[in-house]
Amino acid sequence: MEFVRQMRAGFPRTRIFVSASTLAGRATAAEKLAGLVDGVFYSPVDYVFAVRRVLRALQPSVVVIAETEIWPNLFREVKRTGAALAMVNGRISDRALGRYQRQRWFFSAVLEAADAILVQTGEIRERFLKIGAPAERVRVAGNFKYDFAARPAAPDSPVMSFLGRLRPAQVWIAASTMPPAAGEADEDAAVLEAFRALAPKFPGLLLLWAPRKPDHFDAAARKLAAMGVRFVRRSAGLDALELPGVLLLDSIGELGGLFGAAAAVFMGGTLANRGGHNILEAALFAKPVIVGPHMENFQAIADDFARANAMVRIREAAELATAVERLVSEPASAQEIGGRALAQAEVQRGASARALAEVRRLYSENVPRYRPAMPWYPLAWLLARIWEAGARRRQDAGLRAQRRLDIPVIGVGNLTMGGTGKTPTVLRLAEYLKAEGRAPAILTRGYGRTSPKKYLTLAPGEPVSTEEAGDEPRVFARSAVAPVGIGADRYEVAGLLRQRFRVDVCLLDDGFQHLWLARNLDIVLLDALNPFGGGDVFPLGRLREPIAGLGRASAVVITRSRYTDLAGAVETAVRRWNPRVPVFRGNMEPEAWVEARSGELHALEQAPFARAAAFCGVGNPQSFRRTLENLGVTPVEWLEFDDHHRYRPRQLRRMAAQFRAAGAEAAVTTEKDLVNLDEAHLDLLAPLTLYWLKVRMTVEPEAEFMALVERAVGLPARQR
Repeated sequence: MEFVRQMRAGFPRTRIFVSASTLAGRATAAEKLAGLVDGVFYSPVDYVFAVRRVLRALQPSVVVIAETEIWPNLFREVKRTGAALAMVNGRISDRALGRYQRQRWFFSAVLEAADAILVQTGEIRERFLKIGAPAERVRVAGNFKYDFAARPAAPDSPVMSFLGRLRPAQVWIAASTMPPAAGEADEDAAVLEAFRALAPKFPGLLLLWAPRKPDHFDAAARKLAAMGVRFVRRSAGLDALELPGVLLLDSIGELGGLFGAAAAVFMGGTLANRGGHNILEAALFAKPVIVGPHMENFQAIADDFARANAMVRIREAAELATAVERLVSEPASAQEIGGRALAQAEVQRGASARALAEVRRLYSENVPRYRPAMPWYPLAWLLARIWEAGARRRQDAGLRAQRRLDIPVIGVGNLTMGGTGKTPTVLRLAEYLKAEGRAPAILTRGYGRTSPKKYLTLAPGEPVSTEEAGDEPRVFARSAVAPVGIGADRYEVAGLLRQRFRVDVCLLDDGFQHLWLARNLDIVLLDALNPFGGGDVFPLGRLREPIAGLGRASAVVITRSRYTDLAGAVETAVRRWNPRVPVFRGNMEPEAWVEARSGELHALEQAPFARAAAFCGVGNPQSFRRTLENLGVTPVEWLEFDDHHRYRPRQLRRMAAQFRAAGAEAAVTTEKDLVNLDEAHLDLLAPLTLYWLKVRMTVEPEAEFMALVERAVGLPARQR
């Protein structure tokens, strides 16, 4: 719990998911971790197909395994994605050690996949080494159990309110007791016999009994009734109870906050041979804890507490009543033992922080790569190699035939297919250069246009259809910032632009792979949410060329960096290919809502709609969705389409009906989608009002970024 809380604080922009393997575990995690994690799910069965589906769905950068969950397929598949794998709070019990050692040949191969193994004690480290863990990766970091935050239940909580009305003279807690099994001590009987022995001596006594397993709650109630003990069930409401009596805590997640109300605590699972349970929660409330002979699962903690005389140990069930009586009747002695327990627990704290530091290190060094399911992988691999060879030939041909304009050229491109924010980056550069007194123009191929014209030049603001120009060139033209030239041969297009307009610098849109035109500055954009497109070229991944192409970059901008904490890891990866390249952080900042019909601008903080549906067809639709979430907009319906999607009349009618059925009064989209809508889109979507989100690219640190641009275009020193 504390580790997850620190993870949430340490990675505020990262999605965190927690898995559980049981119904009770999932219910507890969902309740206790609400607001701290983005989801709780059941651990997948350790089959390759199941593990791969989960990893593709969540796309983790780091997978953290708690304690000793050694799953071979999970470990292997995590490493295949390039994600980091850490084991934290590691332990191997006495009972499990022999089994692991007999299969050392197997576990040594599995543990080789772990990047870090943080264990609770030096003794446990030796156990991991005995089963084949790499010695250089196994470190002692302490026990998470010591990092439990003692948070008393709120005074107005149902149980605390009940205790306030009842005012018991003495309270003792029997925590996590286990149901009886053949040949073992019956902890239920021990607790009830101890209560029956103490009740005549302490008429104001309250036993707060919390069985370990929910399926044991009803059996516990039946035993209380059979013995004629006065009791109330937490689940049945907390009405009056005559003391001495029992409160049966048949609920999940409440016990941890109630230890502060007790004079003494008996920890279950320690009389029965079940390996014991965690005593630290009670200790951190400075409460004396009674345990039986079995603490194998927490042996290191038990040994530390025993040496410090910080707990009360009994050998058999018959000693429980005496131990409880001593503690409730001698408050000074109980307080002294509880104080030693607190001190012992406090001195061992910090394991969560050490584990967080290790996860942060791994997170900063690993950028995972996720590919879609590929049953046709051999064919895809062959096609990827053909693609790679073709890209290399095109680049060689471009370099041999490269021509240079007599005015500066700044290229803005990327390595991956799909959107990384090139359009807003080009517009931002055009705005800046224009403000500095230059006359920029934009060169673009015009992806998706159907015009028969080989070349097209547009004045700033000149109307043009998407069919003539393509969607992104149309956005450039609508901005009215600079003239736009469209055509495959950007050198020829630049010449036409210079004949028609006064142009003294060209911005080459989506031109990193277009080597036929020399440029003074090559800016490469990497999307922080998916920087390297699966780690391979199309169709195995989404790369246009191998990652080694970063070596040609003059500058790298990691876009959408505000949506993740992964930007540092992306920068580390970039420097493996281009050690000295300047690296910047970029974000598309929303500026205003724009009503499509009137062009009226609305402030972001005063959205002109209450219930809106959203749709987009951009390279990274999740970035648009996250932007909406950050603006406080939760779409009542969400549709996403392929990049450059053209919206036809029939589809728009269906969308309008679907949005209205969901209760939407408006529809929101991006400017790129706006120019891909059918001309009659306003009527087709009616009566819904259509808005698009106006955004602007920001790059940090801006002064250093613009200084690169200024040097590339030769701005006079007095203007810098």
